[in-house]
Amino acid sequence: MVKTIKNFIGGEYVAGTAGRLFDKLSPVDGSLVARVHEASQADVDHAVAAARAGQAEWAALMPAQRAQILHKVADGIDAQAEEFVAAECADTGKPYTLASHLDIPRGAANFRIFADLVANVPTESFVMPTATGDALNYALRVPKGVIGVISPWNLPLLLMTWKVGPAMACGNAVVVKPSEETPATTTLLGEVMNAAGVPKGVFNVVHGFGPGSAGEFLSRHSGVDAITFTGETRTGAAIMKACADDIRDVSFELGGKNPAIVFADCDLEKAIDGTARSVFSNCGQVCLATERVYVERSIFEEFVSRLAERARTLRLGIPSDPATTMGPLISKEHQSKVLGYYKLAVEEGATVVCGGGVADVGEAYRDGCWVEPTIWTGVDHSHRIMREEVFGPCCAIMPFDTEGEAIALANDTDYGLACSIWTENLSRGHRVAAQINCGLTWVNCWFLRDLRTPFGGSKQSGIGREGGVHSLEFYTELRNVCVLL
Repeated sequence: MVKTIKNFIGGEYVAGTAGRLFDKLSPVDGSLVARVHEASQADVDHAVAAARAGQAEWAALMPAQRAQILHKVADGIDAQAEEFVAAECADTGKPYTLASHLDIPRGAANFRIFADLVANVPTESFVMPTATGDALNYALRVPKGVIGVISPWNLPLLLMTWKVGPAMACGNAVVVKPSEETPATTTLLGEVMNAAGVPKGVFNVVHGFGPGSAGEFLSRHSGVDAITFTGETRTGAAIMKACADDIRDVSFELGGKNPAIVFADCDLEKAIDGTARSVFSNCGQVCLATERVYVERSIFEEFVSRLAERARTLRLGIPSDPATTMGPLISKEHQSKVLGYYKLAVEEGATVVCGGGVADVGEAYRDGCWVEPTIWTGVDHSHRIMREEVFGPCCAIMPFDTEGEAIALANDTDYGLACSIWTENLSRGHRVAAQINCGLTWVNCWFLRDLRTPFGGSKQSGIGREGGVHSLEFYTELRNVCVLL
């Protein structure tokens, strides 16, 4: 029997009032995973009203009380980890090993980290002398109210809770619109919220699409005080326009065309390992993934050969197979997009070092969304594959001769999300990192994240920062109180 996924509003699972359902298909073999209730405008109105009603009760709790409940939410995710992993892998096709070691544990950690952080971040205070005596100024941090959360499909639970965790810890209520491609784990979280004692209406989920559906209804809703979104740059632009009339805050983590710079003085084995991870992890469907690789000329040929060798060892397969190291792309639509770039690369004159087509994983999975891990050389910055985000398991590699050239190449992009630098010269690592125009630069590593640090992009990669106190700045308002003593 095919699973049905409903909206979660006011602490209850409810069918869409318009009676519209859409199919969620498996990226592994194209089979039907679930039928999902699409939220109407009335359903979104209901969710926002429930959030406004529940937020007052939630905000009235002391931070320590909210923290205690959110720790129960995290414990609940851990307790149902197998169910969350199965749901995440059914939606995305990613290996169980990846979901069980990254996606689900980080989903739980996002609640614990921010629950504790809110209780321990002070606000400022000043004593100001006046003609009639001293005055005390201090700041109060208060929740914004109702936060609209529009989350992506590549790391569904992780990136949704990255927003919901701090938003709720600060005393807000949320209405979440998960991607139509990955509705399961966000919906399952409703059960955990209820079991943990979260007041009804504080966490709500509405399903649907973007324009003319739940995404647009939520982003335009006057009862929503702020919108946070992770996804494509053009979608972020549309949401920003929708929020402009009501002057509502937005926080965007958008696209990227992330570079890696590999210097000849690197530890080559570490650089190969790290670059292979940053290019091919999650089938390349990571906002922080590397798509442009710049390698110092003296090690260029060896680096290309060894990275291609590593790509050929990747084991494409079904999520439940422990030997699987790479799954399919998320959908047929995305597969078509990525294969379009594979074709374009050849048309533009790139040399295909490995891959470049549809991956053959067996007749049983021919209706899945498989592509080969792919590497190109023979490219320059006039090629679209060096300028446009592919969001697949692929990279283009160019040689460079000087440090200054490498920096200029890395910065020659409309995006500015992340960069990796590989060098054993620590002074060079610091020096080059300071000159890269992006939000996050790693030196001799990739995807290491301290959740207290600022996260976000520059240029067309986003607006604002999340993580640590920076999340609190977005999810709260600061009020100044001045008392004449």
